[in-house]
Amino acid sequence: MDNVAAFLRYLASEKNYSAHTVRAYSKDIEGFAMHCSDAYSLHNLSKVHYPMLRDYIIVLSKRGLTMRSINRKCSALKSLYAYFQKIGIIEVHPFAQHKAVKAKKAFITPFSVAELNTVLEQIDRSDFAGLRDATAIELLYGTGIRQAELIGLKTSDIDWAQGQMRVLGKRNKERLVPIIPALATTLKHYVTQRKNWPGTSVHSFLLVTNKGNKTYPAFVYRLIKTYFRSVSNKISTSPHVLRHSFATHMLDAGADINVVKEILGHESLAATQEYTKVQLPKVQDAYRAAHPRAKK
Repeated sequence: MDNVAAFLRYLASEKNYSAHTVRAYSKDIEGFAMHCSDAYSLHNLSKVHYPMLRDYIIVLSKRGLTMRSINRKCSALKSLYAYFQKIGIIEVHPFAQHKAVKAKKAFITPFSVAELNTVLEQIDRSDFAGLRDATAIELLYGTGIRQAELIGLKTSDIDWAQGQMRVLGKRNKERLVPIIPALATTLKHYVTQRKNWPGTSVHSFLLVTNKGNKTYPAFVYRLIKTYFRSVSNKISTSPHVLRHSFATHMLDAGADINVVKEILGHESLAATQEYTKVQLPKVQDAYRAAHPRAKK
């Protein structure tokens, strides 16, 4: 497994993958290695063949994994063997011709403006925890940043004079995101309270737990779910829905899609265009209301 360890170091140091992504790759590779050991008594990953991957896909499918999850695991394995080929461990990439199976994309329904306003108005900001929670929600919805980006924010990332903040995105790519006045007010109040909160002096991360430690994915997920499940009957109430809501509401209000793309940190416009699909019902209504022959 030394070669696998070298691959993971390569992802972190040369490809600038986040620690979360590297852990996910490690877990996916470990799962395949266990399959090869159990099913074929094969302990050397450089000796695998494509039929082994096909069998693994069948096993994963029988376990109930979605095609999206299976495709992600296959992608990690393809990257591993591309690395093996690059450093000369193998001559032929065993999975080079494998194509991802088309997976039906889950439709995410954004929160309504009314739902968001209700949550933000109901939060008790008189204590530190409530103010912290409101700040987290306003940051996610006010800027469209990802959960991991929210957790990684530091107090030094905020540029009060310019009304913007520095966000470290995927593959350690930095971008500047504007801060609207309402969010700036909440942030200033929170930062003031944070300075006096026990334990926060040991690190510079913006959001902290009740004990003053850096927040983590499960903490943020629970925070969002707790507040929104009382005002929304949507199946998904994850932090990503707030990012989706930000993009959808911006586009609904007429924002330039290229501007939204830059704020979200998307590499391609195609990723941002996924959010325009939510607008289709509105487009259809407008069409039926305006076209001369729509009512015939």
